[in-house]
Amino acid sequence: MGRHRDHLVEGIDPHLSVEEHHPAQESTSRPVLLLHGFASSAKLNWHDSGWVRALTDAGRRVITVDLPGHGNSASPEERDAYAPSRIRADLLQVLQDAHVVPLEESKPASGVDLIGYSLGSRLAWEFGATQHELVHRMVLGGPGSEDPLADFDLAAAQQHLADGTPIDDASTADLLRMARLVPSHDVFALLTMVEAIKGEPFNPAEAVPQMPLLLVAGEKDDRATTLPELAALSKHAETLWLPGRTHTNAVTSRAFKSAALDFLNG
Repeated sequence: MGRHRDHLVEGIDPHLSVEEHHPAQESTSRPVLLLHGFASSAKLNWHDSGWVRALTDAGRRVITVDLPGHGNSASPEERDAYAPSRIRADLLQVLQDAHVVPLEESKPASGVDLIGYSLGSRLAWEFGATQHELVHRMVLGGPGSEDPLADFDLAAAQQHLADGTPIDDASTADLLRMARLVPSHDVFALLTMVEAIKGEPFNPAEAVPQMPLLLVAGEKDDRATTLPELAALSKHAETLWLPGRTHTNAVTSRAFKSAALDFLNG
């Protein structure tokens, strides 16, 4: 099926790369905003794994965003550009420029659905909790009630990059390895993001989204062990565990895509 792609640039903070993808036929379905994970990008997280195609084939308009320091987005020097609160403000501007209007009963396609993965799930949780008039349903992949970046050993990572000193903390070492897998990544920008995120700790109980939620993770995902605690905070949460999947490969699961589409269709 053919489709076209537009770049959303006007009015959006210039350090963000935003793309809009349309189904082949005109559709009245609600658009979907996709938020990728740390050290990933819209291409890696959503295009290469087939999500954009699956959603547009299902008649959905899709909006993808590269987070600061990721993908085709710029790598600002100032730490505030990477703070979750700043990113949420940028996402609100993205939706306004994409002409997403608040939810109205008389307009079934108003508002937006969100799908986030890993860090994208944390951002989606907080965005949905504060923008309930815009967000209709959310699918959160690889989520948990704790942020793995909160315990990231920033000093050890910086020392390792400077002189190769081994990193004792396994989680920090793994996250830094992920950050260096993609040659185009600005690793120092990603470390600036870690610093900014550590400055705004994730407290999911402080503001809980009130819309329907689907929480999805691989059964072997070590970073989603606290998913049940996150689900317990909401009265509208469903959970799905993907057999044999890890944090790395759960996003490619066909069962994940099918469940997400069914859930978003209500």
